[in-house]
This record gives sequence, structure tokens and C-alpha cells, in this order.
Amino acid sequence: MTVVNPKSISGINSITTGSGSDDILTIHTNNGTERLRVDSTGATKIVTGIVTTLTATTGIVTTLTTNTLTANSTAKVGSGVTLSPDGDAFFTGVCTATTFKGDGSNLTGIDTDLVSDTSPQLGGLLDGNGQTANFTANNTGLGIPIGTDANEPSAGSYKGYIRFNDDDDVLYYSDGTSWKKIATTPVVLSSVSGSLYAGATSTLTLAGTGFLSANLVVNFAQSSDSIDANVTVTPSSDTAATVTVSSAVYDNVTAGNAVTIKVTNSDGRESSGQNVTATALPTGGTITNAGGFRIHSFTSSGNFVNTIAGLAVEYLIVAGGGGGGTDADVGGGGGAGGVLSGTSASTNAATHAVTVGSGGAGGTNSYTPGTGDGGNGSQGGSSSVFSQTAIGGGYGGSRNDNGGNGGSGGGGGDGNGFGGSGTSGQGHDGGDSPAMNANGGNDQGAGGGAGGAASQWTAGVGITSSFTGSAVTYATGGVGYDPGHPSGGANWTTASPNTGNGGRGSDSSSNSTGGSGIVILRYVL
Repeated sequence: MTVVNPKSISGINSITTGSGSDDILTIHTNNGTERLRVDSTGATKIVTGIVTTLTATTGIVTTLTTNTLTANSTAKVGSGVTLSPDGDAFFTGVCTATTFKGDGSNLTGIDTDLVSDTSPQLGGLLDGNGQTANFTANNTGLGIPIGTDANEPSAGSYKGYIRFNDDDDVLYYSDGTSWKKIATTPVVLSSVSGSLYAGATSTLTLAGTGFLSANLVVNFAQSSDSIDANVTVTPSSDTAATVTVSSAVYDNVTAGNAVTIKVTNSDGRESSGQNVTATALPTGGTITNAGGFRIHSFTSSGNFVNTIAGLAVEYLIVAGGGGGGTDADVGGGGGAGGVLSGTSASTNAATHAVTVGSGGAGGTNSYTPGTGDGGNGSQGGSSSVFSQTAIGGGYGGSRNDNGGNGGSGGGGGDGNGFGGSGTSGQGHDGGDSPAMNANGGNDQGAGGGAGGAASQWTAGVGITSSFTGSAVTYATGGVGYDPGHPSGGANWTTASPNTGNGGRGSDSSSNSTGGSGIVILRYVL
């Protein structure tokens, strides 16, 4: 090794390492510290210090520490990075950084839409940032998740989501409770016919379109009456259904209030509402229900207030029975009140007067035989409604006196008394005394009072009706009085009120009064 110790050397064009050396040229400071090294490959290493200007034409700088690096032309770092003098950097590989600054407006060659990426990888919640996603330019379709029932997630976790069910090929949405079909055809409730009654059940007919074959839910709502009730029905077709109004509705609705009716299909489709005004029910008399009928029974005069125009009302009208005759020996029985039944085919929505006839009074003992005075009974009062009048029963005659005419004729008194005439279609004639056929009424129906002959005290039979739902006998003729048979005959007892029965013949007026009448109306809602 050759050592040169001068402080400076000039005029040297080259330095060549000696033969047999390691082909390394080093430069040291006077303290022996190596500062510069050049090996046989041309690699130059500045061990320590700062290089203000470094010009390198060939070789590799393994480690370079500098405050400022200036390249006169393009500088290359390996094969992937090129630095240009104007500050541009070009990368052929992957550029990895934790932070990029700027708005990206100067970035080029980057896909800014998901459509251009054939396999985008998305995850998490995509925030629209208050903007509307517009896919109208896509004329092929928008893809959504597809799966079977087995793949269906919990609806509670996916409120507002949509999916296509591969089992039934129907689009569904979650309302947060269940997955519901998104049908192409809406359900429509176009009309509701029938009356909704306040206080009684009724049947309504629904018309519309899109009714499914089962489990159509009919909703009734009325805010001021706090009504929100559902009834599930099976439609008769996709355009028609019937529903019976539940007690939750008719027991709580106020007449005159409008109830909103909607229908909801089993797939969750809901119709718009139709309003139906609750109708007040007819009033008057004692109201009962039996055999599908609503029944009004009048035991005294009053009014039937009909609120339903065109209502078909059936009627049973029974007049008051005639009073029996009195006599110390034999008095004729009073005739039964007349009976009418039928149907008022179209009753006006109005107030209809109802008259109930009273029973005729029995005769007194203050009379002159054969004169027709005090010993005869009184005629029963007539009953009426809808311009239909049942005639009161004829009175029973006293001794030798005829019975009075009426709905059914009264029985003649003992001796030469003849029975009174009944009204055709309402009753029968009273019995004669002492004729062979002294019995009152010989036909089934409202019979007259029996004659007064001692052996002829049997009264005419009445009419048994189940108009009110149970069998009741009305308009039985009063039995003639027979001292020899003071308790005989089917009608020997005092006439009951509201039966139209004739009063029995007697020796006392106190137990000879005829039974009062009754008017019964019924209809189907």
C-alpha cells in the first residue's frame, strides 16, 4: 500500500489502484476515518457527510442521503419509477400511501362509476349523501337480490328492503314485521251496499277488483267512536265479498256517524276506503230478537218509528176481546178479538201509529131482562197499524139477549139469545142459546163466545202462533156461564191481558172483562 501525505495534490489525471490490491480506492481524513470508497464495479460510497452536487453516469448508489436531489434530466429509480425535472412522477407498479391529498380533479385514467367495473366489490352501507340514484338510462333492468323462502332473512332486520322470491317468482318488500308481496294489480274497493245499523248486526256486500281467494281482511274504523275492528272473510270472487258487521262495530257506533271500510289482501295490499253511514234502528214497543227477526211487541198504543225506507214488516194484529154477559143464572161469553196477519211490503221511513184495543167490560146485574141493558158485556177495542184494523170482539148477551157483533161474535144469553156475527177473515160467529150448536165458533180460529145454555158452555178455540219465536194462543172465545158447571170449559178462567180472549159469561161483572189486544211487528235486517 502506498501512502501519500501531502495536504493537496494537483495535476493528477487518474489514480489507479496497485497490482495485487483489492481494487478498492478509499480516501481517508487525517484521523484515519474512511470518507469515500470506489470499488472495482464503479460503485461509489460516501460513507459520511453531505454531497452538495453529485454527478453519476453509471453504477448504483446503494444509500444516498441528501437535503436536495437535482437531476439534470429524467431520473430513474429502478425500473418502475421515473422522476422528471418538472416534478412529474411516473409509476408502473402499485402506488401505496396512507393519505392522498387534493380533490382528485387532476387524476386521469380512473373509472369513476361502478358500471365500468365488471366486478365491483362493495360492502357496508352505501350513503347517497342526499342525492338521488338515477338508473333511467339503463333500459335493460335493475338487478335486486334473489332467493328462496329458505334464504329469506328476518323482516324485522330489513325494513324497507326488497327481494325477489325464487319460489313463487314474486317481488317482496319488508315492512319491518313480515315480507309482503309487491303485486302488479292493486286491490280496489269500489262500493259497499247494505245498511250498517247502530245496535244490531247486518250484512254488507263489497264490490271491487283484485280480491284474493282467501283471508280478505275487512277493516271498520270510526275515530270519534274509537272503532278499529277487523273481520276476515273469504271472497266469493275476485270482485265480490260479503261481511257480517261485528259487535265491536255495531255496539259502539253512533247513528249518523260515517264508518270507513277498507279491505286488505293476504299479500298486504290495501284498498282505499269507502264510507258507510250508520243507520239508527227502528224503535217502538218491546224489542226482542228470535229466529232471525227483530220483533216489536206493543201491549199498549204507541208509535213504530221506522228508520229504514222500504223495510218489509210482518204484522200480527189482535183486537181486544168482548166482555161476557152477566145473569143470575146464565150469561153469554164475550167474542174474541179479531186477528189479522200479513206483510207490509214496503214500509216508509216514518212514524207509524200503533193502536192496541182494550178488553170489553163485563155486564152488570143492574138490568131489565130482555132489554139488552146493563147485563150485556161491552165490545172489545179495535187494534190497528199500517191502515190494517182488527175489530174488537162482540159482547156476550145477558138472559134472552143476543150477543154483539165484532171480530168474533159474542155468545147469546140463556133463553132466546142468539150469537153475534163475526168479521170475515178475522173471527167467527158466537153461539146461539138454546140452539143445538150453542158452542161459540165451530171452526179452527178465533171463535165467538159460547152460548148460555146449561149444556152448551164450550167456547170457540183460538189461534196458536209462533210469531214471537214461541207458541202463544190468541183470541179464544169466552165461555158461557153455567151454574151447573161453575168451573167447566177450557176458558172458564178470567181472560188474560194482551191475548184478545173474550170474557166469560158470569153472574158478576168483575171477572167477565175481555182480554186486551196486542200488535206485534217483525222484520229481517
